[in-house]
Amino acid sequence: MIQITVIQIDNYGPWTVTPNPRRESDLQALQSKLYEDLNLMFGMYGGLVFYTRFDNLIAITNGINLEIHKKIQESVRNRYPFTISMTIASAETPYEAQLLATKTLQEYGSAQDSNRREVLDIANELVDGYVQIAHIDINNITGTLTDVCSTYDTYFKVNMVKLKLMEEFLKYGALLFFIGGDNFMAPSNGMGEEEYLKIFDKIKMDYNIELKAGIGIGKNAEEAANLADIGLEEIRGKRVDKNICILKNENFFKNINKKGKIYGI
Repeated sequence: MIQITVIQIDNYGPWTVTPNPRRESDLQALQSKLYEDLNLMFGMYGGLVFYTRFDNLIAITNGINLEIHKKIQESVRNRYPFTISMTIASAETPYEAQLLATKTLQEYGSAQDSNRREVLDIANELVDGYVQIAHIDINNITGTLTDVCSTYDTYFKVNMVKLKLMEEFLKYGALLFFIGGDNFMAPSNGMGEEEYLKIFDKIKMDYNIELKAGIGIGKNAEEAANLADIGLEEIRGKRVDKNICILKNENFFKNINKKGKIYGI
């Protein structure tokens, strides 16, 4: 089971133009600052936040309880000119978890409802569970795109790859996020090595772009992402002979019995 928190700025659209349209540069900076702060706050407890449209974000929050969510919500209220709502859900796949969390938030009213403020609710249950994250990287983007194509053409091709990856990962109930440069992260509980390789083969065939990925499996998002980063470095250092390297916290999984209950964490 993976735990997902859906985060949404309350009444953000109307706020940006009330009483007059606000400076776009200020809005861009404010959104970026919120993304930074949420990552720092959730990161203190092993969580990881990804932006979708900046006013809407998705966090992986295994092991993070309701009280911590409430403290984060209060911190945003105290330091920003708006509030945020958060709903939490768990499921076997990241897509299903975010879907359940989103539906719960939508039950409280529209994103632009001025009366809906600081929703905090759980769709089903909080879990420890485990998190599986793939850190995906384009092979030699510097030599094949950055140094030979214009900045915008490179950006365009990276986004083409991103959209195709999103489409393919969704078939397995996985999510895919761009994290800068030529890198993507995919919360992808339940996927196996062959499924990653199948997706990478499609990207190679459609765009002549090769991918590699470190895949980490751990008790929370931070641990899974760190293991994925290490796996990617193993590939870059040619210490593995393929473009997939899966690493997991062996001690963590020794504490899970056949029924999936976790002991000694």
